[in-house]
Amino acid sequence: MTIVLDQVVPRRAPWSAVVPAGHELTIVDLEGNQAVDCLLYDAHDTGVRYSASATIAAQRNVYLTTGSVLRASDDQPLMTLVRDDVGRHDTIGGACSKESNSLRYGHHTVHQHACVENFLAEGARWGLDKRDLVSNINWYMNVPVEADGALGIVDGLSSPGLTLTLRAERDVLVLVSNCPQINNPCNGFDPTPVRMIVEDPR
Repeated sequence: MTIVLDQVVPRRAPWSAVVPAGHELTIVDLEGNQAVDCLLYDAHDTGVRYSASATIAAQRNVYLTTGSVLRASDDQPLMTLVRDDVGRHDTIGGACSKESNSLRYGHHTVHQHACVENFLAEGARWGLDKRDLVSNINWYMNVPVEADGALGIVDGLSSPGLTLTLRAERDVLVLVSNCPQINNPCNGFDPTPVRMIVEDPR
């Protein structure tokens, strides 16, 4: 393995990079219990992007773990989760926003920075805007589905130093929001940094 990129994403910050086909992206939860919101696009045609519905339908499971194939809107693979220390990641909890914060937690939170704002700021670097945002992946986030169908957002399953590794099945633009949420337990009410490592396995 040859490391081609190794960066620490500060707490609450966005990050993006193109991961070439065959390369691997490892996300390290440095301090534990940190949600990492993620969007994926074909690097050469951003109209082809991660599809939660295609991914869930193909694997018949709303959670992601080792072996999960992250599929695009054309039903073809974007990335595969090849290693996973945690065992379960969320596909249905969505991304926090100023609007959802104010609705869920009160109008006094409307000024708080959120994942949608991170995605918009980082996506603009690649020519993306609000119309290009779709349902996202929440790495490390614990969103149980209750018997009555209700969703919870509870303490994460991760701990310091745990990792997940994704293999790019084509050239993929990866957009990340290192979640800034402080109003629910997805980050233990205290967002922390994460590390992004891109490696060439050849």
